[in-house]
Amino acid sequence: MATSGTRRRRPAKVKLGLPRPTALAVSKQGTTLTAQAYERLEELIVRLELAPNSLISEHALSKHLGMGRTPIREALQRLAREGLVIILPRRGMFVAPVDIGAQMRLIEVRRRIEELLASGAAQRTNAEERRAFRSLADDMERAAQQADDVAFMRLDREFNTLLTVACRNEFAAAAIGLFAGLSRRFWFFNYKRFASLPKVARLHAAVARAVARGDDKAARSASNALMDHIAEFTSSTVLPESWAN
Repeated sequence: MATSGTRRRRPAKVKLGLPRPTALAVSKQGTTLTAQAYERLEELIVRLELAPNSLISEHALSKHLGMGRTPIREALQRLAREGLVIILPRRGMFVAPVDIGAQMRLIEVRRRIEELLASGAAQRTNAEERRAFRSLADDMERAAQQADDVAFMRLDREFNTLLTVACRNEFAAAAIGLFAGLSRRFWFFNYKRFASLPKVARLHAAVARAVARGDDKAARSASNALMDHIAEFTSSTVLPESWAN
């Protein structure tokens, strides 16, 4: 199994706040072997343990994850639909390359959907979800203080999941699911050179707290401020040639 060639330190544990059961209850996510395989493979790709352009072996992944090949294959097909995996007939499967042009086009769409999700969640979130958003905001800022990029990435995924639940709009939720992994991978590879973890954590926390207050206007404003930062970060990024081709 190909790797990115760089050894990352083991992240320090972040002490999480209140439990967030709602964030885990989206369309029975996490209850099937395929869902488990998807979550583990997506993290391997986002964390660059499966490097861009590397060849994917179902057999090697099955052995590495200790899972059967059927859930691995189904998870890879989902990842292909989300743009993280490329399947080429008679040539095999590859991890998709990082493409800054595609990332900029993605942001154009993501900005509108993120604002819709934040606004919908602020209007429709329930008491349990409001507690979960406040807890997520605290945990994101704590992860940033500890310089724990892996913990923050996982919290970001949980934040996106909770946001899609709280907005009560299955179409917006499906749309954001198509590129959330691509966005996390791009950020994870580049943020140490071009971004500030504490700043991006504060911007995410501002969205979460506005949603928790039920403040529609503040949630939309915070979402747009976050997307402004992400767009600026993306445009400042210069990728190595071997990753951009």
